[in-house]
Amino acid sequence: MTLFLGIGIAGIVLLVLSLVFDGVLEGLFGGGGVLDGLFDGLLSLPVIAGFVSMLGFSGAIVLGTTRLGTGPAVLTGVAAGLGAGWLTWKFSRMLMRDQTVATPRGDDLVGTAGTVVTAIPASGYGEVLLRLGGQPVKYAAKSAAPVEYGAEIWVERTLSASSVSVRLVER
Repeated sequence: MTLFLGIGIAGIVLLVLSLVFDGVLEGLFGGGGVLDGLFDGLLSLPVIAGFVSMLGFSGAIVLGTTRLGTGPAVLTGVAAGLGAGWLTWKFSRMLMRDQTVATPRGDDLVGTAGTVVTAIPASGYGEVLLRLGGQPVKYAAKSAAPVEYGAEIWVERTLSASSVSVRLVER
């Protein structure tokens, strides 16, 4: 039973190491050679750690609670380890495919309403406060007509990554 507990603890240690050395085994076997893409995450440290720890702890449980002996404890541990490794692999693949919302771009500002925080002179630059992706962002702004501080504006087009062309909202 001590051997199985040692194997289980070694799996937990390997899991901790996987947090530090993420992707090391995949890097060794993913170098573009014959084995490239063959394992596709199956030899990642978290998968191996899940297998080893479940093998050890399940074997210790079977050995400690039944009188079946070492052989059935090893078989049960291997079965539990394969299950834990497979679940770890599926879960990590699911997390890797998780997609977030597309990053907002400057063109997403067209049609956005905002407020002037520095007055915009005619054919000159001032500053406007806009909301991009729910966050307040300050942009340099140019307008054909002068716009006073605090006025509500509408973005007509983006001039660069940090400047926009605006017009006054008329109500």
